[in-house]
Amino acid sequence: MSMGFFLMKLQTQLFFSILLVLSMVPINSAITSDGEALLSFKTAIGGSDGIFLHWRQEDPDPCNWKGVTCDSHTKRVIYLSLAYHKLIGSISAEIGKLNHLKRLALNGNSLYGTVPPELGNCTELQYLYLQGNYLSGSIPWEFGSLLELETLDISSNTLSGFIPTSLDKLTKLKSFNVSMNFLTGPIPSVGVLIKFTETSFIGNHELCGEQIDVVCKDEVWLPSVDSQPSLGNKGYRKNSTRFLISAVATLCALLFVALMCYWGCFLYKKFGKGDIRGPAMDLSGGASIVMFHGDLPYSSKDILRKLETLNDENIIGTGGFGTVYGLAMDDGNVFALKRIMKTNEGLERFFDQELEILGSIKHRYLVNLRGYCNSPSSKLLIYDYLPGGSLDEVLHERSEQLDWNARLNIIMGAAKGLAYLHHDCSPRIIHRDIKSSNILLDGNLEARVSDFGLAKLLEDEESHITTIVAGTFGYLAPEYMQSGRATEKTDVYSFGVLVLEVLSGKRPTDSSFIEKGLNIVGWLNFLVLEDRQREIIDSHCEGVQIESLDALLSVAIQCVSSAAEERPTMHRVVQLLESEVMAPCPSDFYDSNSD
Repeated sequence: MSMGFFLMKLQTQLFFSILLVLSMVPINSAITSDGEALLSFKTAIGGSDGIFLHWRQEDPDPCNWKGVTCDSHTKRVIYLSLAYHKLIGSISAEIGKLNHLKRLALNGNSLYGTVPPELGNCTELQYLYLQGNYLSGSIPWEFGSLLELETLDISSNTLSGFIPTSLDKLTKLKSFNVSMNFLTGPIPSVGVLIKFTETSFIGNHELCGEQIDVVCKDEVWLPSVDSQPSLGNKGYRKNSTRFLISAVATLCALLFVALMCYWGCFLYKKFGKGDIRGPAMDLSGGASIVMFHGDLPYSSKDILRKLETLNDENIIGTGGFGTVYGLAMDDGNVFALKRIMKTNEGLERFFDQELEILGSIKHRYLVNLRGYCNSPSSKLLIYDYLPGGSLDEVLHERSEQLDWNARLNIIMGAAKGLAYLHHDCSPRIIHRDIKSSNILLDGNLEARVSDFGLAKLLEDEESHITTIVAGTFGYLAPEYMQSGRATEKTDVYSFGVLVLEVLSGKRPTDSSFIEKGLNIVGWLNFLVLEDRQREIIDSHCEGVQIESLDALLSVAIQCVSSAAEERPTMHRVVQLLESEVMAPCPSDFYDSNSD
C-alpha cells in the first residue's frame, strides 16, 4: 500500500512539473496578415531614422508600432504615416495587402523604384501621399480602382509616361497633384480630372490639355483597355481624319511662314538696315542709365551709344532670367549685360528700389552689379564680365581644367558668397536659384555667385516654381517644391546639390540617375547605404585627398537632408569647410572690405 501511495504521489508531482514547464514555454501566436505585409514593407527599406526599431515579428499585431494606426475593433491597419523619416529603398508590393488602409503617407523620403500597382487593391484608401521621393516609372493604371480616394499627391518624383484615363473614375477626388515629374501626353479631359487647374500639373513640360491651356499638337487616338475589337475600324477612320487635318494645318502653317518671310524681306529692302535693330534692343522712347556708386566710369551717352550697336553676335549666354550680351567699351573694358523684359509696370518703383539694394552689395565672391539701363520695354542690368564662364560650362564641357584643389576653391568661394548674402547683408538675401550656371568663374577659376536677388524680383505669385524650374529641378529642396516658400535652408539644400555636382561631374538630373528613378541626392543616399560614397568622385578629377573628400561629403550630406531643420547654416558650412576640408587658414568670411 505504501508503494502504491508513493507511485501515485510521484505521478502527481511529475504531472504538476510538466504543467509548470509548459506554463513557462511561450506560446507562438502568428502575427496578423497586416503585420506580415508591413514587415515585408520594412524589409524593402534599407535605411531610416530608426522608426522601425519596435516593428517586431513576435508582436501579435502591428497596432502599437510607430507610424501605424489600427481600427480599435478589427485590429486592421487603417493609417500608415511614415512621412519624413529618411526612408531609403523601394515600396514593397506587399503593401497592397493592407486592404483596409485609408491613409498612406510616405512623402518626404528617399524612396525609389516604381509605384507598385498592387496599391490599387487598397480600395478603401482615401488619402495617398507619395510626393517628394525619387519614384520612377508610370502612374499605375490600377489607381483607377481607388474609388474612395479624396487626395492623391505624387508630385516631386521622376514619374514618366501618360496620366492614365482610369483616374477619371475617381469621382470623390478633391485634391490632385502630379507636378514636378516628367509626365507626357494629353491630360484626360473627361471625368474628374477636368476640374483641376494648372497648379496640379506644374513642371511636366510635355503635358498638354485644356487644364493647362496647352494644345495637344499630335494627338494619336489610342483605344482604352476596355475597348472591344469591333472598334478597330472606327479608330482607324478617326486616326486617318486627324492625320488629314494635321497635314492640311501643316501646309497652311508653311504657307503662312513663307508669306511672313516674303513680307520681312520686303520691309528690309524698303526701309533699309538702319531701321531694323538687334534683338529687340529698342532704346527709343527715352532710356536712362542708373549707375551705382560711380561704378561705371563712362557717360550715359557713351553707354547708350554702345547699347544701340548690340545684336545677336554679342550674345554670350542665356539663362532663366534673360539673354546676356557682351558689352565692350572703347577703352577695352568688357561688361556683361543681362536683358530682362518688363512684365508689370505697376512694380516699376519696387524693381528700381530692389536693384538699388543689389547694386550696393559688394563682396569678393559675388558678381558686381554696376548699374542698369531703364528702357521702355526692358531692364538692362550691367554686371562685371567673368572671362572664365559659368561653372556649368567648365564642369561639363572642360572638366579636365578642374583638379581637386580647383574644385575645393570653387566650392569654398560659392559658400562664402552665399553665406555673405544670408548673414552679412542688410536686408538678408535668399538666393532661391543656386545652381552651377549661376556660379561664374574669373580667369583664375575663382568663383562668384551671380543672379542673387533676381528670383524674388521676377517671381510670379501665381506660379513661383515655373519661373525657375526649367533649369533648376534637381537643385530644389523638397519643402520648396511642395510649398513654394523659400528660406535660407532651401538655399543650403541647393548648395549641397551643387557640391555633389562639383564632386561627381554629373548634373543633378543626369540621365543615368533618371533611368534608376533617382537624382543626384538619391544616388548619394544609395551609395551611403552601401558604404560606397567615395565612388561619387569624378574619375577625371586629379589629386583627390581622401580625408578632405570624406569631410566634404559629410558637409554635403548635412546640406541635403530632407529635414530642413537638420541642415546647417551657410555660416556653419563655411566654418566646417575651413576647419575640416581645407588646410587651416584665416577666413576672410567677415571681410567687409572685400570686393
